[in-house]
Amino acid sequence: MKNKFLNGFLSGLAATFVIMAIVVTVFANKINENLTRENTNVKTENTSAAKTEVTDQDVMEKIDRLEGLINKYYMEDVDKNTMAEGIYKGLLSSLKDPYSVYYTKDEYAALMESSSGIYYGIGATVSADAKTGILSIVKPFVGGPANKAGILPGDVLYKVNGEEVTGKDITEVVGKIKGEEGSKVTVSIIREGKSKPVDYTIVRKKVEVPTIEYQMLDNKIGYIAVSEFDEVTAEQFRAAVDDLEKQGEKGLVIDIRNNPGGLLDTVVDMLKRMLPSGMIVYTEDKYGNRDEYKSDGKEEFNKPLAVLINGNSASASEIFAGAIQDYKKGTLVGTTSFGKGIVQSILPLNDGTAIKVTVSKYYTPKGRNIHKIGITPDVTVELKESLRQKVVIDKSEDNQLQKALQILNKQIKEK
Repeated sequence: MKNKFLNGFLSGLAATFVIMAIVVTVFANKINENLTRENTNVKTENTSAAKTEVTDQDVMEKIDRLEGLINKYYMEDVDKNTMAEGIYKGLLSSLKDPYSVYYTKDEYAALMESSSGIYYGIGATVSADAKTGILSIVKPFVGGPANKAGILPGDVLYKVNGEEVTGKDITEVVGKIKGEEGSKVTVSIIREGKSKPVDYTIVRKKVEVPTIEYQMLDNKIGYIAVSEFDEVTAEQFRAAVDDLEKQGEKGLVIDIRNNPGGLLDTVVDMLKRMLPSGMIVYTEDKYGNRDEYKSDGKEEFNKPLAVLINGNSASASEIFAGAIQDYKKGTLVGTTSFGKGIVQSILPLNDGTAIKVTVSKYYTPKGRNIHKIGITPDVTVELKESLRQKVVIDKSEDNQLQKALQILNKQIKEK
């Protein structure tokens, strides 16, 4: 239903440009006549010849040719730096991999800022659909600027400061949403049931990402929610587990629903606190080289455990869930995870920019690669429809959590 609504909405917007395109064609034909005359003086190769691999020299010559045509015919002034950045982005875009991207200086700085757990923005988690390019709000942080403005989970991010963002790299878009403290950003939201986008102008504020929240629930069952796997998360997670242990927990629920992932080293460190001795995860690159991450089993968790996952649990979240499932250390409850089973490396350049490229696939302890497949929970429970757009769901009405608690209470009684 939601996808049909979005596709129809976006298609309608696109259709408004048809008449303009017809008018523009008249002018384009005029320019094409000029280009045809020019190209008669350019040496061309036999088009019937077999396709050969393009050389570096061919690429550079064509870029020079294109730049010459732009300088001659494009009606506006051209910023050389912007043009260069566009070429670099296009180079990474040609890989047809939504996870391999080029970062400008500002984008790279924003990326490094967000992984530290503190930044200035609107306070919301955003996810991207790799197939459609649609960006959605996963969760506005309670009490944050987005939450106070009225942004809801499931809202589609349509524009940022008037620029459409569908299909753009998620890090680039998030970089546009962030900014100096006290400055304003306007985001346009498409919400199911609304005929037009809704604009929100939000004042950016300091956001400290609450990567770990925990508490003791009834019957001495601990609850830990992990929102991201950032630099600070592993230490916070260990502290939460230790504190709940001191409080006499009899079982534990770890909630990684709506967790988009994060740092590999962080999730590995957290799993060392949970697993027996053995493989945690391993990666394999295109040359067959393997990097293995193992647990020594000295901190193994040995009480009833449930892990909550859903379609927004991705990447590092799936490493966590996959390892728990393979070792049968706990019960996975919820819905099938996102399905991102590849690893990216960020490669900084000496001018302050960087690229992120996919370098390997990761495999669970039993050798599963779940890319574009996801992890199927042991117990499938769909979240109630009435709860899907709630920013804060009371634990008593959270049917997925209640199912996990039911499972743990039964296991505790049977021990």
